[in-house]
Amino acid sequence: MSAKRQSKGKANGVSRKKSKIVEDDPPVLSEEDDDDDRRSDDDDVDELAEDNASLRVQGPDHIGVVLLTGGTNWDLNGRKSMPKGCKSVGRNLYEPHLFGPLKDNRIRLVVSSCNSSHTIFITEEGKALSLGRNEKGQLGVKDLLRRDIPTPIEGLPDHAIVNAATGRGHTLLLTDRGAVYSCGDNKNSQCGVKSKDPFVTTAMRVKYNGPPIVKVGCGAEFSILLDCKGTLYSFGLPEYGQLGHNTNGEYIERAGAINFATVKLPKPIMTFVEKTKNKVEILPKPEIRDFACGTNHTVAIDDHKKAYSWGFGGYGRLGHSEPKDELQPRLIKYFDVQRSGVKHVACGPAFSIAINEFGAVYLFGQMSSRGEANMYPKPVQDLHGWNLRSIGTCSIGLVAAADDSCIVWGSGTSSGELGLGELKKSSAKPCEMKKLDGLYIEQVTCGSAHTFLLARDLSEDDKDIIASMPEYKPVVA
Repeated sequence: MSAKRQSKGKANGVSRKKSKIVEDDPPVLSEEDDDDDRRSDDDDVDELAEDNASLRVQGPDHIGVVLLTGGTNWDLNGRKSMPKGCKSVGRNLYEPHLFGPLKDNRIRLVVSSCNSSHTIFITEEGKALSLGRNEKGQLGVKDLLRRDIPTPIEGLPDHAIVNAATGRGHTLLLTDRGAVYSCGDNKNSQCGVKSKDPFVTTAMRVKYNGPPIVKVGCGAEFSILLDCKGTLYSFGLPEYGQLGHNTNGEYIERAGAINFATVKLPKPIMTFVEKTKNKVEILPKPEIRDFACGTNHTVAIDDHKKAYSWGFGGYGRLGHSEPKDELQPRLIKYFDVQRSGVKHVACGPAFSIAINEFGAVYLFGQMSSRGEANMYPKPVQDLHGWNLRSIGTCSIGLVAAADDSCIVWGSGTSSGELGLGELKKSSAKPCEMKKLDGLYIEQVTCGSAHTFLLARDLSEDDKDIIASMPEYKPVVA
């Protein structure tokens, strides 16, 4: 097992820090130039819409009511103490609550990630709302102030938003025309836009003019796009090889200092490999159908249900039976040996989940600092027989919608994100979230220390159960 490496610090007397330099240094833009560039982006969107007038990227079909459990002090979530200048507002919810600000709204999708303390809501009408931490402008609301009430994102076109992704400090939004917008921290080019400022506080279109995008994903400080032809694109910080371009971008900036050349614009991932002890074989480029991002790694599935992984390899999260980083997508041979294809993947901070075509659930990596590190995919026997349809990963484990239940699993310091109550805050084995008995959960998403659930409310019984739940009314910071 490899020791966990840090992104910052010193190694062998050499300072390692993340670079502000990109492959092509962006020109310094005046406000007029910046406005012209934004107008040019809008023109590109119009051209894209005309070229793909009949194209519509489909979002999820389900609609429901939003429930919340976990930490609601967004500036504290995932941290040991409050940053200077931030007010401590919000409490921990140890069981699911009806989310008061959206109780009268019909929501189609809720998006967060294990790296995030902010959340995106997509309404039935395709409008995007944001909530939570905002110190990098990741909410896209023109300022850096946190929001405790979901707020419309600024700068988006009239087209419907169908999907989104969140990183540590940035956000991607996908329209039904296949265009991608971003906001938030762009210090490492993870927003993929031209901007003279390190923070993008209103949504801007990502600089991409290829086939329409059908899915977006975010790691902590990198971004991944998937187009309708099955090609992946990546941009942002390449420190552990998480961009899949066969490099970690490392270079010597000056004597005693190592830096990382970030990738400014979406760049296609073209090379996929299979490794054995004696050789590396370049595979025919697959058509990717789905993918998931962890903090510094990615797992993808192709049209033949083969799985590939790349990025930071610590604790076995890539599933290759070794803790080495992979600088380009590498075939996970375990599933080929098992002769079972992979139909769904999810990634946490230091672990990955794969579900094969027979419904078996596999874990590789380390779910918590107290748990065992699986260097290759191992079946989770406690989840045998459950049909997992939606998985959210947080800093201590996972929450999954399965059949008519909600399954939680994780151990460690909890803010209530597993929804098990104040007396039992975590569980070393998968168990049901009893507080949701009788409710059908359509979708789950987890942040670093919070969980949002989308509950079906079609029947009178559904509505009665939801009405009986405690309601969370946030205190505005």
